[in-house]
Amino acid sequence: MDPVKANPQNYRVVFENDRVRVLEYTDTPGHSTIEHHHPDSVMITASTFRRRLSSNGHSIDVDMPAGVARWLPSQDHSGENIGETDTHAFFVELKEPDRGSTRVNGGSLGPEGP
Repeated sequence: MDPVKANPQNYRVVFENDRVRVLEYTDTPGHSTIEHHHPDSVMITASTFRRRLSSNGHSIDVDMPAGVARWLPSQDHSGENIGETDTHAFFVELKEPDRGSTRVNGGSLGPEGP
């Protein structure tokens, strides 16, 4: 499910054209999202945060500093703010066809480093 439709209180579209869509995400400690889909994306953090991402019975905890960009391969997940700070991030979603990134069921969950 589209993140904006699944979690409209947290995601908003800040820019869109025929090649990319840019989402802004915010939440507070203890907040959880329902499962949603991200296509191949670049995540840019605007705050420092700690989250637990879950999909298909697997979970990963991620600690993200403010001001970094990370690749997010196409995946379905839900998330929970398990830290003590608000989450604030931007996602630049690619609209071109997936070129071989793996989805959670056979590959990555969460952001990948540089």
